[in-house]
Amino acid sequence: MPCFRCGVRQTDPVRGASPWKRGVRADHQVLICPGCQAGGDWADDLDRCAACGSTALVCRLGEVECRACGHTRDAVRDEPGTAALVHSGAERPSDGGLSEEVAAALSRVLKRGPAG
Repeated sequence: MPCFRCGVRQTDPVRGASPWKRGVRADHQVLICPGCQAGGDWADDLDRCAACGSTALVCRLGEVECRACGHTRDAVRDEPGTAALVHSGAERPSDGGLSEEVAAALSRVLKRGPAG
């Protein structure tokens, strides 16, 4: 999943906690890369908890849950493909070879020969 602001894709993490942050925007789970976090205003673009105002939200199984206070609500979903989750200043990322990368990774994990 790419950063919703700039479109950069997350790479394999090193050991330890990921520097990427999670959030919810328009009732969809999004990621924020370390570069966009450095800008400081990234939290302004995220949904907030109706109960406590926190941006520490997760979206799963059709619900949005606040990790700060535990408040939950139903997620309102748009028609598939209609939600533009990339910040207005960034272009939507193309596949950029992602299909080939995924096929190669699956081949490595499943100990198969080259994909194709």
